[in-house]
Amino acid sequence: MFRREKYLTRLSTDFLLIISCYYFTRFLLPFYADELFSIRNIGLLGFLLTTWYFTAKFMKLYDLFLSRSLSKELIIVFQMLLLFGLAVISAFFFESHDPENSKPFVISYLAILAVSITVEKYLIRRYYGSKIADKKNTPLMIVGAGEMGMQFFDKFIQNGEYGYKLVGFLDDDYQPNLNGKYLGKTHQLNHLLQHHEEVEDVIVALPSREVDKIKQIVKISEQHAKRVRIIPDFQIYAQNTHVSYIGSVPLISSRKVLLDDPELKFFKRVFDIFFSILLFGFIFIWLFPIIALLIKITSKGPVFFKQQRWGAHKVPFTCYKFRTMKSGSTDINQSGNYEQAVKDDPRTTKVGKLLRKTSIDELPQFFNVLTGSMSIVGPRPHPIPLNIESKEKIDDYMIRHLVKPGITGWAQVNGYRGSTKESNSMETRVRHDIWYIENWSFWLDLQIIIQTVINIFKGEKNAY
Repeated sequence: MFRREKYLTRLSTDFLLIISCYYFTRFLLPFYADELFSIRNIGLLGFLLTTWYFTAKFMKLYDLFLSRSLSKELIIVFQMLLLFGLAVISAFFFESHDPENSKPFVISYLAILAVSITVEKYLIRRYYGSKIADKKNTPLMIVGAGEMGMQFFDKFIQNGEYGYKLVGFLDDDYQPNLNGKYLGKTHQLNHLLQHHEEVEDVIVALPSREVDKIKQIVKISEQHAKRVRIIPDFQIYAQNTHVSYIGSVPLISSRKVLLDDPELKFFKRVFDIFFSILLFGFIFIWLFPIIALLIKITSKGPVFFKQQRWGAHKVPFTCYKFRTMKSGSTDINQSGNYEQAVKDDPRTTKVGKLLRKTSIDELPQFFNVLTGSMSIVGPRPHPIPLNIESKEKIDDYMIRHLVKPGITGWAQVNGYRGSTKESNSMETRVRHDIWYIENWSFWLDLQIIIQTVINIFKGEKNAY
């Protein structure tokens, strides 16, 4: 979590330095100056930023920077500057009409940038080092207090360098030497996760012979929407596992969640905001008042329906929809169970039937997208009572909550929307949601959005 939160800040700071040093050098060498924001300057800066980005990716400049020493960091920066310097020299040699005049600028620019980047890297390490003990550290639970578990604790948690905060250990042998951090035995995991909802990661440090126990720990942890990372003493791989590293220690994630990548998550968020603003600016600004008026003049009650639902990692949020049911309707039946909407539901108003048929009732969820509790594309958020009911019946159900819920999703465009009273319907929906999480791409999101629009115009038999 610490690494993901700081990645974009560090990349943005580097970009700012590249631009600032460029214009500062222009100021120092006015004989080589032209208009500050000319097409020539903007083009060169675009090339420099692109070169820096891909060079940094190649050199892994931003990968777990606190896990390496300052000297190692500076060596990587030096190698970066050499490669980047070659690109800068090549750009100015081929771009400039007077290469000889370019030499003073290029030399000055690279020297200023080298000093600035070096100082910046040192200050960033000092700054983040002073923040590692704050409350934003990722809370985790370690299952296994043997040699592997204790090594992980000593190296990656005790000194606080990696942005983790230990909630406690689980081990089948009582461990009184853990200074109050022993929580209980492994079979108590389900109970402990209920009482420690702040936990985000479960680190499994058990010997490979305990494979059945590891599988059970993975299953229980994922039911609580926790990331599972396994420290292997030899290869324990499943079809959808993913290997990553903290320093030199390999960790196996029980599932590969592509949107754990901070860069991919950032671009998905930018697209969500940009697309939502366009819709509000050109469509919703006139469509919403019309729908609100129709709802008010045809039935008593509020325009919007608000309901608590679970977002990413089970964080509750208020989900907005246009009201489609009669005022006073409830989704809890006389038996106390959640009652899903059905075809020709007597609770639905006449306008509500049209809104549901066209999916227009979901449009207010773009407010949720703008506030960050939802995404445009993702697993559909279910009412909390349905979540509680389904997570006990459907294997892997809570995997859906490893990412933000969406207004539309892969399951919906494949026909799995509406009522899911039959368990196999919910199981199929969950399988589609998990496939989306493990195979996400920007192009897949676009495909789902386009297919959603097509389905609205075609009509969907399960839209009621």
